[in-house]
Amino acid sequence: MASPVLDTRTPVPAARAVPPPRRTRLFSLPEVRWAALSAVAFLAALPLDLAGAPAWAWGPLYAVCYAAGGWEPGWAGLTALREKSLDVDLLMVVAAIGAAAIGQYLDGGLLIVIFATSGALEALATRRTADSVRGLLDLAPARAVRLTGTGEETVDVAALRVGDTVLVRPGERLPADGTVLDGTSDVDQATITGEPLPAAKAPGDDVFAGTLNGTGALRVRVGKDASDSVIARIVAMVEEASATKAPTQLFIEKIEQRYSVGVVAATLALFAVPLALGADFTGTLLRAMTFMIVASPCAVVLATMPPLLSAIANAGRHGVLIKSAVVMERLGQVDRVALDKTGTLTEGAPRVAEVRLTGGSLTEPEVLTLAAAAELPSEHPLGRAVVSAARERGLPVPGAAEFSSTPGHGVRALVDGREVTVGRPAEPSSVVGQLEAAGHTTVVVTVDGEAVAVLGIADRLRDGAAAAVAALTRLSGTAPTLLTGDNDRAARRVAADAGITDVRAGLLPQDKVAAVREWERAGRRTLVVGDGVNDAPALAAAHSGIAMGRAGSDLALETADAVVVRDELATVPAVVALSRRARTLVVQNLVIAGVCIGALVIWDLAGHLPLPLGVAGHEGSTVLVGLNGLRLLRESAWRKALG
Repeated sequence: MASPVLDTRTPVPAARAVPPPRRTRLFSLPEVRWAALSAVAFLAALPLDLAGAPAWAWGPLYAVCYAAGGWEPGWAGLTALREKSLDVDLLMVVAAIGAAAIGQYLDGGLLIVIFATSGALEALATRRTADSVRGLLDLAPARAVRLTGTGEETVDVAALRVGDTVLVRPGERLPADGTVLDGTSDVDQATITGEPLPAAKAPGDDVFAGTLNGTGALRVRVGKDASDSVIARIVAMVEEASATKAPTQLFIEKIEQRYSVGVVAATLALFAVPLALGADFTGTLLRAMTFMIVASPCAVVLATMPPLLSAIANAGRHGVLIKSAVVMERLGQVDRVALDKTGTLTEGAPRVAEVRLTGGSLTEPEVLTLAAAAELPSEHPLGRAVVSAARERGLPVPGAAEFSSTPGHGVRALVDGREVTVGRPAEPSSVVGQLEAAGHTTVVVTVDGEAVAVLGIADRLRDGAAAAVAALTRLSGTAPTLLTGDNDRAARRVAADAGITDVRAGLLPQDKVAAVREWERAGRRTLVVGDGVNDAPALAAAHSGIAMGRAGSDLALETADAVVVRDELATVPAVVALSRRARTLVVQNLVIAGVCIGALVIWDLAGHLPLPLGVAGHEGSTVLVGLNGLRLLRESAWRKALG
């Protein structure tokens, strides 16, 4: 009699899937509605203005553009002014009004539209991230079955205390972190550890709140209060890590403050001082207005936005969603890369990698046919992998009778009158040891009581993963690190295939965050690439984060700065290279804008700059930097980024 096989597998009930996040409708945000109205009015007025239509035709449209897009930053600027702070938003509105006052309605309208659109995108990203973080809390159930000396009682999860015993029935989510007291089952804990396969749980094993129980019933002793559970700490870490980006924003606001104060002070001085010395009022006002126009930062704004927005649009056409221009700029600064394993370097779906015959007269196709027939009724990932392997080889999969699957025992079925079991080996063997040493999960196929084969099942490396790792190494100057919650042997097998030598396995979410923060403290700008809920804190803590989108969790997608929609790993180094090209163009544009603005300002201060010439110079520099930035829209820019 062959040794019995153990099957630590359980199908995941579809009805118990992760709840969808709260979604923010695009036009539910007032910032989006005002920006859209401003842009529509501007686009309607523009052709009429350029075609020489009478002012009554395009004037009201420009007025709508200015009012819709400018009232909110204008009001915010006035509010800040009351608090003795002057920011660039108010200066933008004043510059736009100044442009309109001397007839440059188009210039002012374009400035208003750019600022309104930027504010709308920021508001949308902030709201969606907050909704996704709150939705993560839905992973943990609101109620739990607590066992008492007299029986069972249903209580709120918040009422559970350390030391309580809870009953978790098949298909339910665990209500708290704790330790299994009684029962055996499989628990899908991919939301916490990122493991692609359910983990076998028996008395003494730790379990986490929000993970999904399989077909076995478990009695669990609560080890932590709800507020201290791993899932709650993930939410806290995402919020904390996101908040640590605020100092950079505060630095930018300080620069805006100084610039705004400088321009306003210079404009007032240029108007007041000549008047005090007896200069003509009209000429002095015209000269000050000319200064206000040529010193306005329209060209500076366009120096930054067109390259970054063009890069964003180009990346979007090739399946990479960049959430803001700030993100696109930051991606080009990374000098360290950390990659998740399951669903990032690998496809995230187990496959039969090897079939080892161990006895009997059956051939490999016959073994796969029998094993697939026995697994056909199962919904477990391992079972689906066996069935897929048979079908990929074109093998017929017959029906099975008397199918049964019990946690802790083998899957059993009658196939063409033969008793077939499939499951993990109860005892080690040389074949099992060889396959497991290679990082495979092993299952034994038994026919009529005789073990006939061992199947090695593994998550397959993505196509092009090794090339992507090599490209990221060239771009960052350092080989990427693998951060994973999976076991060390499986992690090192995948890392070796991908060309990665630095492997950190068996990590919980806080461990990934600790690694990222260690690099950040050392002055490294880290890019984290992942796809799971367990990756979200690291994505938020890193300098930049990219989520793999096809199978990525909602929290990872919302927390990450960018999303690879098509799951093509090669696009990650491509978008980093594109970001670096965009940053180069930004520097070029800032030089062009600075030289033009400086020359015009010096001309106005040292001599007499005619208003039409000042406006022409200002507009010329704006158009020049805009066209230079739009170069990244070309298809050749993406091909060059791909290398």
